[in-house]
Formats: sequence, C-alpha cells, structure tokens
Amino acid sequence: MAKSIQTVQGMRDILPMQTPLWQFLESTVHTILKQYGYAEIRMPIVESTPLFKRAIGEVTDIVEKEMFVLGKENSLALRPEGTAGCVRAGLEHGLLYNQVQRFWYQGAMFRHERPQKGRYRQFQQIGVETFGMKGADIDLELIVMTAKMWQQLGIQDLELQLNSLGTSAERSTYRTELVAYFQRHKAQLDEDSLRRLETNPLRILDSKNPALNEILNQAPALMDYLGEDSKQHFQFICDGLDQLNITYHINPRLVRGLDYYSLTVFEWVTTQLGAQGTVCAGGRYDGLVAQLGGKATPAVGFAMGVDRLIDLLELDPAAAKQQALDAYFIPLGDEASQQAIFIAEHLRKVIPEIKMQVHCGGGKIKAKMKKADASGAEYAFIMGEEELAQQQITVKSLRTQAPQQTLGYNELASLIKLSK
Repeated sequence: MAKSIQTVQGMRDILPMQTPLWQFLESTVHTILKQYGYAEIRMPIVESTPLFKRAIGEVTDIVEKEMFVLGKENSLALRPEGTAGCVRAGLEHGLLYNQVQRFWYQGAMFRHERPQKGRYRQFQQIGVETFGMKGADIDLELIVMTAKMWQQLGIQDLELQLNSLGTSAERSTYRTELVAYFQRHKAQLDEDSLRRLETNPLRILDSKNPALNEILNQAPALMDYLGEDSKQHFQFICDGLDQLNITYHINPRLVRGLDYYSLTVFEWVTTQLGAQGTVCAGGRYDGLVAQLGGKATPAVGFAMGVDRLIDLLELDPAAAKQQALDAYFIPLGDEASQQAIFIAEHLRKVIPEIKMQVHCGGGKIKAKMKKADASGAEYAFIMGEEELAQQQITVKSLRTQAPQQTLGYNELASLIKLSK
C-alpha cells in the first residue's frame, strides 16, 4: 500500500466544519471596511526578494531566517507580509503620489519558522494600508476601526498597547544612547540580544526573555527623546481614545519588528493564546514609499492574524452558532422528495438569510432525524404528503423542548429571524 501524503509541516487544511467561523469573521471585517470607505486590492503571493530586503530590512529575523525564497538565485520569495507588496503595487500603478488612498487586502503569508499553536508557516492576514495622510487623525481612525471589529466579532479581553517611535532622526539619537546602555550591561545579555545589539538594538526591547526584564525596564525610554511634533502626534491619538472610552496601555518596549515603522505603533494582545498573544499590529511608516523608489508619502496601516482571531472565537461557546445550520429539510415519501429541492429554493428566496440543507439519498425517518441532529441544525423541517398538499412544513426544534408546530412557508421567515 502506498504511503499517504500529508500536509506540509506548518501548513494546514481548514475543514468544512471550520470554515463557517472563518466566513463569519471575514464577512464581519469586510462589512466594517466598506463602512469606512476602504477599497480592496489584491497582490500576488510571490514577489521579488529584493522588495522585502529593502522594505523590511536585511538584518531582520524575517529576511535572515524566515522567508521562503524560490528560484536558483533566490530572486523570488513567498510574501512574509503584505505592506511591502501593497506599496509596490501602488507605485507600479501610479496610485500613491499626491493621492489619498485607503486599501485593504486579505490572503496567505508565509514564514519559515518553527510551527506551534498560533504560528503557522502559511497563515492568513487581513491588512489595511492608507497613504497620503500625515495627521494623527488617520492613525486614530485605524485603531478605532479595529476596536469596532472586536466588538462586532464578540471578541473580548484584548489589550491595546501603544507607543511612539518618533522620527528617524529622533530614533537615531535614541539608538546611540540605547547601544551605550546595553554595552554597559553586555555581560547580562542573551545570545539573541547580543546579535541584535550589532544590527537592530531597538528589537532588544521586545525580548520575551524574563531574565532581561530588569535591564529592559531600566533602559532609556524612547519617549524621552521625542520632539514636540512627535509628542503632539501621539497625544492626539491618546486623547481621541480617551474620548471614545477605548482603554489602552502605553508600552515603551513596543517597537515592532520591521524597520519601516515610525511615530505610532500599536498592538492588540491577548493572554488567552499562550506565547502567541498578538492578534493585530500596525503603525505609521512614512519613509517606506520613498525607500521603495517613490516620492515621500505619509502612510499608516495594520495587519490582523486571522488564524489567531479564529482561535479566540473558538474559545467562545457562542461561536458554534455561527457554524450551525438553521434547518435540516427532511422530505418524506417519493412526491415530497421530488418537490423538496424546488420548495427549498422558494424558502431560500423568501428567507435569504436561512442556512438550510435538504436531505438527499432516501432512507428511513429515524436515520434522517439522526442526520438532522448530527448536522447541528436548530430545526428539522419535515414535509410529508399532507404538508405538501397544505403548503406547510412541520417544524421540530432539535436543540430545545419547544413543542412541534406546523407553519406555512412564509411563516418560517419570522421563526428563523427570531432564532438568530
């Protein structure tokens, strides 16, 4: 017998019993993005490797360790994130210079790292990128929009963390002071921090090694090196969040892992998923468009990890309701079986929101009821010859002790709406 072929390590199948929850999340987020006037853009999953080296930085973990590179000379790469490709597309098609744009995208990203719960080698992101707006108001809008998404999805207990990275000049001054500080404590740094000390010292602040907490807590704070404009930009966001009663925590160790960020950075984090606690992250990257060959253009965006948000939704017992059918339609007898498909189409027309499956393939009533129960449906719609003649359906609740009732086709609409 031939050996079975399985999924590649770190990648996975999303099975039919799981996809309704994904569809619920995606449709909820898509609706909100439309409400805010964001337009979808779709980019290829393969890009030129130099795009990510220039955008993300050659000495970042993503470029050095995690990118899937293709081709004999490693000239192509599977995208590890979406921002660089979005900027590339905007520049290539003349969408950015002296224009205001609000884009969103969705799709698979790829990173060659150790697979674990909440971290996959192929993972799904929904990203939002805006261009041409330099004020802090657009930073605030993006954060407010994410808060609305969590509310609409029913996801609770997320903490919003904020910081400002200032301008490149301010960050350069701070970097000098930070390197000097870490040099004085070099003997206490771990191997990963020693490597970053030579390449990207700000990333040491983001270390998850608890042994470094005391050193990191006493390190110089970037906020002390910000100029007045940067401070006002950050304060505008904080004041706006206060007015909207959106709780946040200023985290001076939040630096994000990519080179292109400046000024505002933020993350939504949870303690419910173990080590993989960040479910949404973003910030401002005013220098990236010029870095990739365009004119200087203010920009800010975020990306959310769909896989991790799904993990959170699955912790909520109410999430199962998003996956269940409303009704399992059971025809009894030859004539009813013949007409069931046509009647079901009529019901879907008068009740557009209904999720209904028609039993096909015959069988005895007991077996059909078992399948109805196993489907997870709220109701069994039963139609024999008598119901067919009266243009009615017998409705049996599969999840409660409610009495069985017989309703006309059009009466089912209010029943389904009440159950949602």
